[in-house]
Amino acid sequence: MKNVLVTATTFPRWENDTEPSFVFTLSRLLAKRGCNITVLAPHYPNAKKFERIGSLKVYRFQYFYPAKLERLCYEGGILENLKRSFLAKIQVPFLFISEYFCTIKIIKKEKISIVHAHWILPQGFLAALIKKFYNLPYIATAHAGDIFPLKKGMLKNIARLAIRNSSFVTANSSFTKASILGIFPHKTIEIIPMGVDLSQFNPKNRDGTLRQRYKIEGHFILFVGRLAEKKGVEYLIKAMPSVLNQLPSSKLLIVGDGREMPALASLVKQLNLQNNVAFAGKIRNEELPKFYATADVFVGPSIVAKNGDTEGLGVVFLEAIASGACVIGTNVGGIPDIIKNNKTGILVEEKNSQEFAQAIVRLLKDKSLRKKLSKNAIKHIKDIYSWDKVADRFARLYSKME
Repeated sequence: MKNVLVTATTFPRWENDTEPSFVFTLSRLLAKRGCNITVLAPHYPNAKKFERIGSLKVYRFQYFYPAKLERLCYEGGILENLKRSFLAKIQVPFLFISEYFCTIKIIKKEKISIVHAHWILPQGFLAALIKKFYNLPYIATAHAGDIFPLKKGMLKNIARLAIRNSSFVTANSSFTKASILGIFPHKTIEIIPMGVDLSQFNPKNRDGTLRQRYKIEGHFILFVGRLAEKKGVEYLIKAMPSVLNQLPSSKLLIVGDGREMPALASLVKQLNLQNNVAFAGKIRNEELPKFYATADVFVGPSIVAKNGDTEGLGVVFLEAIASGACVIGTNVGGIPDIIKNNKTGILVEEKNSQEFAQAIVRLLKDKSLRKKLSKNAIKHIKDIYSWDKVADRFARLYSKME
């Protein structure tokens, strides 16, 4: 039985957290496949520094003192936090140093034989350093957001080191794979996406009380995600007047929070959409399935942000599809891996509010088309994106490592 250390900067901080849970889900499934999994993630104020979650051992390393001043991780991710907090910028070297020494400590304590580093930086780079001194093999898994800042200068050289010395590199989409090859073209990259729990996300979660709670009398349009620039929510809001011209009782529900919230709320008022656009704020992960299952259409208006960041895969599309919602997305990042235009959903040009409006109206007016696209999409994700199949593929990589 292999002793595996999983390192990540995104991991649930406590039960029912709103942080993305894909690393946790994958780790739990790999544990069921016979691996001893230990997880190392950054600490967060009021989170436990060590706990057992089922068969997982979870360590959280404190990287700044006092803990209440930790600002670099979670709540939008490292890159977002660097934009909005000077204190986060100061904490970058402390994160690297703290994680490095905590990794060494855990490797010795838990007799680790494999490291699985999620994100090329900082985890992949730290795994490369560990390999140099302790000769431990590692897998580097890229999620796209860790790739786009690495295209030049010292960061690119650091990323090359992490990629070159890894036993395997995996990417969550064809877009992410192409981005990695742009940094280091001499490595074989295997596309293994993050998955979706088909038992958790399914049409049976439909809940009519949501319509009452949010006063949705007509068609239900849903967005779920962090309210950041790359999510492109403003272009969806700007599409709503055209949608309402033809379907006046439709309502857009925006689930999530983030730095764009004030600007988006202002835009809703400016367009006089208060009765047709509602903000639900953060929703706990276990509550999300009923939102997806109840919506008529799910829309992800992602864009390429000014700094080059974009959607690496789009797990929300997987969750929506599995729940029976018909999906609309943009032709950016890894989204086209999931949405095949007019087969598993509809793809539109980024930042094109008129195209969004046309696609939304088309689907809302044609129930048979929604059913057809939804049926095709569910088959597509069952074949490729079910968590069991994803975990099996990672388990096979682990079995090849010594």
